[in-house]
Amino acid sequence: MAALTFDLQHTDSITRARAGRITTDHGEIDTPIFMPVGTVGSVKAVTQQQLYEDVQAQIILGNTYHLYLRPGLETLEAAGGLHRFNGWHKPILTDSGGYQVFSLANSRKLTEEGALFQSHIDGSKHLFTPESVMDIQRSIGGDIIMAFDECPSYPSDYAYAKKSMELTHRWLDRCIARFNSTPDKYGYTQNLFPIVQGSTFKDLRTASAEFIASRHATGNAIGGLSVGEPTGSMYEFTALCCEILPVQKPRYLMGVGTPWNILEAIALGVDMFDCVMPTRNGRNAMLFTSNGVINIDNKKWERDFSPIDEAIDSPVSGYYSKAYLRHLVKAKEILGLTIASVHNLAFYLWLVREARAHILAGDYASWKAEMVVRLQQRL
Repeated sequence: MAALTFDLQHTDSITRARAGRITTDHGEIDTPIFMPVGTVGSVKAVTQQQLYEDVQAQIILGNTYHLYLRPGLETLEAAGGLHRFNGWHKPILTDSGGYQVFSLANSRKLTEEGALFQSHIDGSKHLFTPESVMDIQRSIGGDIIMAFDECPSYPSDYAYAKKSMELTHRWLDRCIARFNSTPDKYGYTQNLFPIVQGSTFKDLRTASAEFIASRHATGNAIGGLSVGEPTGSMYEFTALCCEILPVQKPRYLMGVGTPWNILEAIALGVDMFDCVMPTRNGRNAMLFTSNGVINIDNKKWERDFSPIDEAIDSPVSGYYSKAYLRHLVKAKEILGLTIASVHNLAFYLWLVREARAHILAGDYASWKAEMVVRLQQRL
């Protein structure tokens, strides 16, 4: 058993894009990387075999709030943790549940101790504290577990954003103390990542990034962005955080985003991404491709028998035609949701592999400039 390590292999000479390798007890992760979101222990409409073979995923997410409520910790512990429960044997990152709890604004109460909230399933009341969230994530079994933070909504006024950030920092120290005083579970090393907050205020973001950097964690996350702020602000504060967070530790931008968001954030120095967009949009007939965005519901695809995207090295993307996928979507066949979701995830993983290749080749800046324009086209 060994703590997570990060080998920074190359940094682009024009941008701050980086290629690296994260090593965990469940395997290696080449960065930059996109992490499919498996909220309740599954990536919606996608099997683990498809994640291994078609998507070529290297790490997936589990959600603490949802897994805590269902199937519950007793079941997960009896199974030997989430890896054994769901059959995913590569790394797993668990988020802290903070974002879900704080999105339940009408059914939760925030105090210094933690967050009291009502289950969306049965209305039962539960208390998440920094300590309990560490224990819960230990039991779920993430290779990377996230600190319990408050994610303020956008827009937030300065006073609230400052108060929220300071609470997140106090909670972080409690997370670290609990994490350091409890053993790893299931025979492999678990690693704690803290989260930068501070909303869209430069001095708060700076203070938070400096505070997080001072805790010398194995990796660091940037939270509280992609919550409704202008895209320019997201890039501005991502860049600011990346300037402060340690170079030799992986940086994770939480909840971002579109393919072009990801390419721009890679250029700012981010290594890790997650978002529900590829699967959620896929289930709603939006496909991301190497040439632009497709609404597969449109009649123009009715007799287009070409593959969904021949550029993507995924059996799904190169095998099924646009016409067939459109037929499935129009007929409301469940298979349509699966094909669209698998394709979009395969595209995202292809995109970060391509980004990595161009970082290593030294031409990331010119490639990104071309791709950002191409990917945003509506086909």
